[in-house]
Amino acid sequence: MPSLFSYGTLQQPSVQVANFGRELSGQPDTLQGYIIGEVEITDERVLRESGKAFHPILRYTGNAADEVQGTVFELTDAELAQADDYEVDDYVRVAAQLKSGAQCWIYAAADEV
Repeated sequence: MPSLFSYGTLQQPSVQVANFGRELSGQPDTLQGYIIGEVEITDERVLRESGKAFHPILRYTGNAADEVQGTVFELTDAELAQADDYEVDDYVRVAAQLKSGAQCWIYAAADEV
């Protein structure tokens, strides 16, 4: 099963239920080499599901001292595709290694990849 590191709205139970039909269980972990920025959301569906006009977005720094706290969730392949559908074009899914050593997917700023 693929793992997904979430640092934003995919941690909200209401967003999980809207996208996956269930609440996810996960483990806390840390992503190094990134900081959190902000992106304005204009997609009506995402606005409705998240309840937020501004979402956090990962910005790559390459500096291991920069850390983002989040949660790692195990998803099915179908659920990962649903997460892709939820994320707006400002995000791109890329592979990453967490501080724990775990391999996972993250959604980072598309304009920096």
